[in-house]
Amino acid sequence: MMSSVIKLLWLIPVLPLVASGVGALLPRPRRRTSVALALGAMSGSLLLSLAAFAGTLNSGRETVREVFNFAWFNFGSATVQLGWVLDPLSAIMLVMVTLVSLLIFIYSIGYMKEDENFTRFFCFMGLFAASMLGIVIANSLLLLFICWELVGLSSYLLIGFWYQKPSAAAAAKKAFITTRIGDLGLLLGMVWLYSRTGTLIFYDNGQGCLEQSALSHLALAATVGGMAVSTAISLLIFCGAVGKSGQLPLHVWLPDAMEGPTPVSALIHAATMVAAGVFLVARMYPLMSSGVNPVSGSTALQVVAWVGAITAVFAASIAVAQNDIKRILAYSTVSQLGYMMLGLGVGGVAVGMFHLLTHAVFKALLFMGAGSVIHGSHEEQDIRKMGALKKLMPLTFATYAVGMMALCGVPLFFSGFWSKDAILHAARHWSVSAVPFYLGVFGAFLTAFYMTRQVCYVFFGRRPAASGSSRHPVAQPHESPAVMTVPLAILAVLAVLTGFFGTPAWPWFEAYLNGGHATLDVGNIFADGQMGVMATSTVVITVAIALSGWIYYKAAAQSPRQTDPLENAQPFVFNCLRRKFFIDELYEATVIRLNAVFSRFSDWLDRKLWDGVVRAVSALTVLLAKASRGTDESVVNRGFDQGCEGLRDGGKVAARWQDGQAQRYLRVIGAAVGLLLVFLIWGSK
Repeated sequence: MMSSVIKLLWLIPVLPLVASGVGALLPRPRRRTSVALALGAMSGSLLLSLAAFAGTLNSGRETVREVFNFAWFNFGSATVQLGWVLDPLSAIMLVMVTLVSLLIFIYSIGYMKEDENFTRFFCFMGLFAASMLGIVIANSLLLLFICWELVGLSSYLLIGFWYQKPSAAAAAKKAFITTRIGDLGLLLGMVWLYSRTGTLIFYDNGQGCLEQSALSHLALAATVGGMAVSTAISLLIFCGAVGKSGQLPLHVWLPDAMEGPTPVSALIHAATMVAAGVFLVARMYPLMSSGVNPVSGSTALQVVAWVGAITAVFAASIAVAQNDIKRILAYSTVSQLGYMMLGLGVGGVAVGMFHLLTHAVFKALLFMGAGSVIHGSHEEQDIRKMGALKKLMPLTFATYAVGMMALCGVPLFFSGFWSKDAILHAARHWSVSAVPFYLGVFGAFLTAFYMTRQVCYVFFGRRPAASGSSRHPVAQPHESPAVMTVPLAILAVLAVLTGFFGTPAWPWFEAYLNGGHATLDVGNIFADGQMGVMATSTVVITVAIALSGWIYYKAAAQSPRQTDPLENAQPFVFNCLRRKFFIDELYEATVIRLNAVFSRFSDWLDRKLWDGVVRAVSALTVLLAKASRGTDESVVNRGFDQGCEGLRDGGKVAARWQDGQAQRYLRVIGAAVGLLLVFLIWGSK
């Protein structure tokens, strides 16, 4: 029997969507109304999400899954269906998205206080949250794709929110176009999946595209090179996840997205856009894991794992040489998303999703903390121009330190430690290769290194002397208002607590997703190599923090700040990292230039060839039209007109003989008789 919760599930995305629509009609001065609508809608969505989450708590019974499907429209004999689903995966995501989004909305009140487009900002934020929530509840790949594209639209609007800045406008276009490349793969995979299964509904009483009958059919069918159709479709769908979640090679948009307001960065990097790609892989996991080879496992999941592992190290190494506080966190997000993909590829849904949830909390905390630093430092974002903020912004420092330790994976008391180690443990036991495990360990080292570097520059040492190069050389940093620091404090608490729901001693999260029952057993920490991975991780992180602290605590104490110590030691390597391995330049020289050449060639074809052909056809058409007109007017019309005129004249003559005048008839008869008599008399002689 369908519960009342599933019937109301559609309200969770609709509430912020309606608030966004109403907010779009509000004039600029109606700030309080705009905020009340946004917070009220998101609060309502959070309450409904908590109710939905409570409905999925099964105390060890079989996994709860309820669906509501309906016909959208018919074409021919086919019916297009949409629907929504409530299961542990969607329920826990709903709680995370609504809770983190609500805290970011509250934080935005203080951060965007002086912005003249305050109401428009909350309108776009509501649309962003609603789109992500639509992705989460979708029981149809078509509905998911519709909301997926709305997420792309929302990101475009928010990244380019300060559209008067050329860099913001360019970053918005870059994000929109880059993610469209991945979305093309997703669209092709969606069409192929529909052509093979006849449906895009995930779960439909055994007839859905993620249920056993469809999966068996897809796994047994082969395509080019003997690849299973299920694998080919999975790889196309994964392209969409690569774009949205900023994985190699489509990662280039994500760091540039920092041009938007900091609350937007927090929402993108924590609860919405980048999480959508990871969630898509988790939702499509039954398809991606179908047709598993007993030796090597799923080909699609192998690709997911390798892409994730390489991205994790690639992005973390770039973050080491960045100086913009938000850009460092942006590359950190790319790296952590790589860990999530690695977790999904080698350990399953629970491993990858657990890191997604913990990361959502501490990355929102870090971005909002960075926003507090920027706000308190009067819009300064270069960490080399900061320093000594520990005393000037104590609340921001304390919460930021918690987020930093959670991201680094400091042992035992921070959520990132448990979720990251779960990924490393799964990678350690991956039968395909041990390389992703070592890449993951190296990525953990780099993460701890660059985050310690950032904290040393921002919060310790001394402030650099004011100079004309600073945008605000005389401004004194100050602590942010309570409307910004209270959400930071809440997230700091959550950054500690959420980790304990997925420890080896109490694997509640895995049991919740899989429909099992978790029991507390401390002995699990010492089983199956858990302690070895934890010890390795702890040593690596400790060494990284100590090394980075030793290098950069001294560098932060210098005033004026000298060249980065790593740059002094390895200028070539550091420059490569600072220039992001020249990937943007590579794309500029290859893909973008090739596209420009092709565009110019297309323009030449259009102007010189096709335009000439069109003009020639047009001229020929005009010539034929003139010839036709001449023939019609000079030959056809004139001959016809003259024939008609002769016939008319003849008719007039004939008509005279039939005008009804008896006298004329008698005269003619008399004349004829006279002529006849003359002829007869003449003939008789």
